[in-house]
Amino acid sequence: MSSKATFGWNELATSDPDAAASFYGAVVGWTMTKSPVPGDESQEYCVFHNADGMVGGMMKMAGPMWEGMPPHWLSYITVEDVDGACEAAKANGGKIENGPFDIPTVGRMAVVTDPQGAAFALMTPFDDGAMG
Repeated sequence: MSSKATFGWNELATSDPDAAASFYGAVVGWTMTKSPVPGDESQEYCVFHNADGMVGGMMKMAGPMWEGMPPHWLSYITVEDVDGACEAAKANGGKIENGPFDIPTVGRMAVVTDPQGAAFALMTPFDDGAMG
């Protein structure tokens, strides 16, 4: 992930990861690796790569939490303190949609919407907290 208070990661939630991998491979030349989701080895997490390294992640939209939601990209902003940033978001008209919660071996995160409804994620990595 990038330095603090910057966009540090982008993640695709999709109903068809194989089709998405094929699409982004053909359009922008990304390759993909798969690994188990930390804390839920029954799920796979995919990482997109270009020649310079990791450029984003992808997960399959499976289960009730995704019902009615279209595939989408979510940008992560790296912050020093997710909980504090969530409190600041609420105090300034934002809404906490999910979290804060911990992702084992990755970091602490929350999904937030700004006062106009634009969604983004806040992330504080554990240790060096490389995504993927």
